[in-house]
Amino acid sequence: MELKELIKNIVSDDHIHARFLNTLSLQENIGARKISANELPETSTYMVLKHAAEEHRHAFYLKKQIGKLSSTDCPTYEPDYLLAPYSSKYYLNKLDMSTSRYLMDHLRLKGAKLKFAAYLLVTYAIEVRADLIYPVYQEILNNSGSKVSVRSIILEEQGHLEEMTAQLKIFSPDWEFHASNIISIEKNLYQGWIDALAVAIRKEHQFS
Repeated sequence: MELKELIKNIVSDDHIHARFLNTLSLQENIGARKISANELPETSTYMVLKHAAEEHRHAFYLKKQIGKLSSTDCPTYEPDYLLAPYSSKYYLNKLDMSTSRYLMDHLRLKGAKLKFAAYLLVTYAIEVRADLIYPVYQEILNNSGSKVSVRSIILEEQGHLEEMTAQLKIFSPDWEFHASNIISIEKNLYQGWIDALAVAIRKEHQFS
């Protein structure tokens, strides 16, 4: 199922839509917690602190958007309140692990340098993906007359992408080569997530 068709199916059903928002909120929250867990207090920069704060805010903002839908309640990130919970939860974790393995194998990085390089490349790949998903989502929200909006997230994610690009240029003259390899890994994980969402939505329609 293509992204536009998938999101149209999601937005057309408030119950499914609420769980999709909750799922996106979970992913933003996982990203924020990963940034915080990997940073070293002694060397935390303005950029890293800002990024972690904005990802936490995105998680909160998406959670709050659920209240704009009718008769929905997703109080926690427990599986019953998510779409494709396993794939949604481990998408970012798998990308992080694969990126770290790539950096160890190809650049022989370890310790703090490994953590920071993985942060840059994982974030870059995720922001490239977000730059594709959120505008499509917003377009469908507009066309359906939904009260839900992700405009503010779109602007901040674009800013994150610019920041990561600037930092990657400093990290390595071959950053585009390495980033393209990580994006290839992300593409496979993303397709698995989209396929899992499509299966979950079909099941919801069967039993509704």
